[in-house]
Amino acid sequence: MASTKNKFIIFLIISTIILGIIGYFYYQKNLYSKEVLKLEILGPKEADLAQEIEYIVKYKNNGNVRLEDLELIFEYPKHSLPINEKSRRVVKDKEELGEAIYPGQEKTIIFKARLFGRESELTEARAFLSYRPKNLKAYYESSTTFSTQIKKVPLTFEFDLPARIESGKDIQLRLNYFSNLDYPLSDLRVKIEYPSEFEFISSQPEGLDQTEWEVPQKPLNRAQGGRIEIEGKLMGKVGEQKVFRAKLGIWQEEKFVLLKETAKGVVIIKPSLYISQQINRNPEYTASSGDLLHYEIFFKNIGEEDLVNLFLIAKLEGEAFDFMSLKSERGDFSPGDNSIVFDWRRNPDLQILPAQREGKVEFWINLKEDWEISEGNLKIRDKIYLSQTWKEFETKVSSKLEVLQKGYFEDEIFGNSGPLPPEIGATTTYTITWQAKNYYNEVENVKIKATLPQNVELTGRIFPEEEISKFTFDSRSREIVWSLGKMEVGQGILTSASNISFQVGLLPDLTQKGKTPEIIGSAKITGEDKWTNQNLETTAPAINTALPDDETVAEEQGIVQ
Repeated sequence: MASTKNKFIIFLIISTIILGIIGYFYYQKNLYSKEVLKLEILGPKEADLAQEIEYIVKYKNNGNVRLEDLELIFEYPKHSLPINEKSRRVVKDKEELGEAIYPGQEKTIIFKARLFGRESELTEARAFLSYRPKNLKAYYESSTTFSTQIKKVPLTFEFDLPARIESGKDIQLRLNYFSNLDYPLSDLRVKIEYPSEFEFISSQPEGLDQTEWEVPQKPLNRAQGGRIEIEGKLMGKVGEQKVFRAKLGIWQEEKFVLLKETAKGVVIIKPSLYISQQINRNPEYTASSGDLLHYEIFFKNIGEEDLVNLFLIAKLEGEAFDFMSLKSERGDFSPGDNSIVFDWRRNPDLQILPAQREGKVEFWINLKEDWEISEGNLKIRDKIYLSQTWKEFETKVSSKLEVLQKGYFEDEIFGNSGPLPPEIGATTTYTITWQAKNYYNEVENVKIKATLPQNVELTGRIFPEEEISKFTFDSRSREIVWSLGKMEVGQGILTSASNISFQVGLLPDLTQKGKTPEIIGSAKITGEDKWTNQNLETTAPAINTALPDDETVAEEQGIVQ
C-alpha cells in the first residue's frame, strides 16, 4: 500500500517538472514574439480617396540575441492599389531584409498605396515578421496592424428628380456624377435600386442591364462628369413615398468596390393638372436646324376645385436653341437659366383656372443653323413647372446633310485639256468634285445625284478608285449617282472627308456661242436620319464654264468662242 502511494507521489513530481519545462518554453516563445522584437506600422490615420500614402514598417531588436532568417509579409488594405508592387500581399525575405538584425538595431521598410472605398470607411494594413533567435531552431513571429480612415471622397453623385409625382405618370430621373479627384478613375460602374412599382422604359446611355451602367468616360479625370438619364413610370398610392437608391464604384478583381452612394425619395401626389404641348401644331414634331418653333403649352384642371394665381415656368435645354430669338407676348425670359416665366397677373388662364377648364401659353424660338457637334441622337428639351406638377418634353432634332459641288480646269487630280475659253466643235475637260458632310446624327442610305447636260459626257476618270463601285450614270436620264451608304456623326467635318472627283468633257454647239453653259446641274444629297426617321435633303448649285471655284480661270474664259 505504501509502495503504491510512493509511486503516485513520484509520478506527480515528474509531471510537475514536465509541465514546468513546457510552460518555460511557452513563456520563452511568447517573450520572443511579443517583447524581443518590436514591430509596428506607421502611416496616416486619415486619407482621401485614391490619395498616395506611405506605410513605414519599423522593427527593432530589443533583446540580447541576434535574430536571423527574417521574413516580412506585408498585406495592403483591402481594395487598395499598391504602388510599385504587383500584389496586395508582399513577401520580403532575408535577401532584402538582410541576414540578421542585431541587439538594439532598428530597421524600416516603406510601402506605398492608394486607398479605395467609401467615405469614413476604415482600411487595415497588416504586417507579419518571422525570425529565428541565434542558436535556436524554433521560429517566432510578431504581427501588427494599422488602420487608416478614408476621410473624403471628392466625387459628386446625386439624383435629379422631382420631389412629388403623380401615380402612373412618366418620370425622367437623372443621376449626375462629377469627379474632383486628382487621380483618374477607371472601370467605374453605377448601380441603381428602384422602388417598388417602378417600370423601366429606357435609358441614355444604354446600360449593361436595367440597373447597371458603365461610366463612358474612360478614365474619368478631374473636372469631368456626366449623367445617366432614365425614363420610366412610377405607380403608388397617394401620400406613399418611393425611394430611389444608387451606388457609384469601381470594378476591381471582379468585385464592385463602393465609392459613393445616394438616395432620394419621391412622394406620390393626387393629380390636379394635366400638361401637354404642341410645336408648330404638332404634338410629335421633329425639328431641324434653322426652324422657327412655335410652342403652345396646354394645361387642364382635372381636379374638383378652381385653381387661382398660378405661375408657369418653361425651362429650355439644348445647344441648338437660339435664345436671342425667343419671343413671348406674355412671358418673361430669364437668360441665366433659360427659363420663361408666365405670371398670373399677365395671363388670365393662370389667374383663375376652373375645374375641368383648359388654358394655354405660347412662345416662339428659332433653332440655330449650326452648333457644336456632339455624340449624336440630338434632342432639345423643355420642362414645364406648374403648381406642384411638372412635365418634361423631348423633341428630336434631325441631322443636317450638306454637299459641296465644285468645278476646276486646273487641278492636280486628272490634268484637264482642251481650249480655254471653250470652242464650238472642240472638247474641253473639267474636274467636278463632290464633298459630303453629315453633322448631328447617324444617317443611312446617303446618295448624291446630279444631271449632266446633253453635250457633256463623262470621260471615265474617277478618283479615288475605291469609290468607282459606288458611282453610276444613267445614259437615258443623264443622272449621276454616288451612293455613300452610312455616314457617321460629324463625318466630313470632324472625321475623314467624304470626297469624290470625276472628269467631264464639254463639246459646245452653235447655240452656246457667247454663253457660259452648264457643265453639270445642281447636286442633291439625300439620306435617312436613323434617330428621327426623317428623310433629309440639301442641294448645291449647278456649275457652268465660268468655274467660280477655280481661281486660275477668269470669268471671260468661260464664254464659248
